[in-house]
Amino acid sequence: MLSTALLFCAIAIGPEFEPTPVDGFNGIWYANQKTNNEYVYKYSGGLGTYCAKHIPQAVYAPEVNKTFFVYGGSPEDKRNLLEMISYYDHATGEVARPRMVIDKKTTDAHDNPVIAIDDDGHIFVFASAHGNKPPSWIFRSVKPYDITSFQEVADYNYSYPQPWYIEGKGFLFLHTIYTGGRKLHYRTSKDGVEWSDPVLISGIDEGHYQVSWPHGDKVGTAFNYHPKGQGLNFRTNLYYIQTKDMGETWTTITGDKVELPITTPENNARIKDYSSEGLLCYMKDIQYDADGNPIILHVTSKGWKSGPENNPREWRVAHWDGSEWQFHVAATSDNNYDMGSLYVDGDGTWRIIAPINVGPQAFNPGGEIAVVESKDQGKTWTEPRALTSNSERNHTYVRRPLNAQPDFAGVWADGHGRQPSISRLYFTDREGTKAYQLPPVMDSDMAKPLPIE
Repeated sequence: MLSTALLFCAIAIGPEFEPTPVDGFNGIWYANQKTNNEYVYKYSGGLGTYCAKHIPQAVYAPEVNKTFFVYGGSPEDKRNLLEMISYYDHATGEVARPRMVIDKKTTDAHDNPVIAIDDDGHIFVFASAHGNKPPSWIFRSVKPYDITSFQEVADYNYSYPQPWYIEGKGFLFLHTIYTGGRKLHYRTSKDGVEWSDPVLISGIDEGHYQVSWPHGDKVGTAFNYHPKGQGLNFRTNLYYIQTKDMGETWTTITGDKVELPITTPENNARIKDYSSEGLLCYMKDIQYDADGNPIILHVTSKGWKSGPENNPREWRVAHWDGSEWQFHVAATSDNNYDMGSLYVDGDGTWRIIAPINVGPQAFNPGGEIAVVESKDQGKTWTEPRALTSNSERNHTYVRRPLNAQPDFAGVWADGHGRQPSISRLYFTDREGTKAYQLPPVMDSDMAKPLPIE
C-alpha cells in the first residue's frame, strides 16, 4: 500500500480567533480555462457552493435546531476567496450574519470550504487547497454549535475534502492528494486533531473525481477516472465501493473485498464502462434508498467543451436494486458542470433539484433551478417544474445538507456565465416549492431571508 506520510504535518492547536463578521451574503465568481468561443470558459459563474466533490457544505444539528453551512464568499468589488460560515435557525426562520473564517488569498473556488460537526457539537471547517499548492487547514470551533471563535487544529495538504463524522467512532476523511494525478485517499481521526497518515484508495492512470455520503456506519463513494494521456478534461466510467468499518475494509456493493489501492480501469468496483460508449461522466451526488442501497447521480456528455455540439447532457441515476445496477435518465440540461442534489423521501419519492432549465446564459454552467421527481425508483420522471425563472444570472450547484430538514434543504449561488459578476446565495425547501435569497446586506446579527417571487 502506498504511503504518503511525508505529506502529513500535525501541529499544536492554534490560538483562539474570532471569525470576522461581514455585512451580508456574497459568493465568489470564478472561471476556469478559456475556450475562445462565445461561451468564453469551460466553466464559470457564481461558484460559492462549488464543487460537487466538496462535501458536505451544510450540516443540520438537531441539538440546537440549526443548519450550519459554509461557502466561498468574496467582496462585491473583488474576487478573492473568503471562507465563510453561517447558520439557518429553524425555530425563527432567520440566518446569522456570515463570518469569515479565513481569507484564502486566492481567486480559486477549488479552495472552497466544507463542514462537519462531532459528537460534542464542535464545528469543523475544512479549508481546502487545489493540488499541491499549500496551504489547507482544519479549524475547530472553541464552543459547541458556535461560530464566533475557532482554533486551527491541523495543517497539511489535501484537495476535494469529504469529511464524515461517524457517531461514536470519529472522522473518516475522504480526500484527494495530487501524486502524479488526482489520487483518492482517506484518513481517520478520533477527535479531528490527531490524524492517521493518508491511505491510497485508488490511483488509476491520471486519477479520479469522487462523491461520497454516509448511511449509518457505512460510507459509500462513487468515482470516475481519467485515462492515461488524455488529460483532466477526459473523465469516464463509474465505480462504487463502500466501507462499514472506517476504512479498514472496502467492498463492492455485493460484499466482495476490494484490494487497495485500485490501479487498473478493469476491476470489481467498476459498475459502468462509459469509455466503451464514448461518453464522459461527471459526478454529482449520492444518496440511499429506504433499504440503504446507493443511488448515484451523474451527468454524461459526448465532450468537455461548452456548447450544443456535446448535447445531450443526460442526468442519470445508477441504482442498486438489491440484485443489480439499474441505470435511468432523469432529465437533460445544457452544460457538463450543471450540478444539483438528489433527495429520497420517506414515501419513496426521489427528487432532483438542479439547474435543469435553460438560463440567461445558455450552455454555460447553471441555468434556472427546476425540480424533477420519480415515484418508481428512477424508472420514470416528471417534466421539470420551475423553481426559478426570468433570472439575470445563472443559478448552479444546489447543495443538500447532511440530515437536510424540510425548510432548508438546498443552498446554491448565482452568477453570470460569461463575465465576472456579483453572486447571490439562495436556498429552497425539500420539495423545491419556494426559493429564498440570503440577504446580501445585513444591519443586524440575524435576518430573514428574502422570498423569490
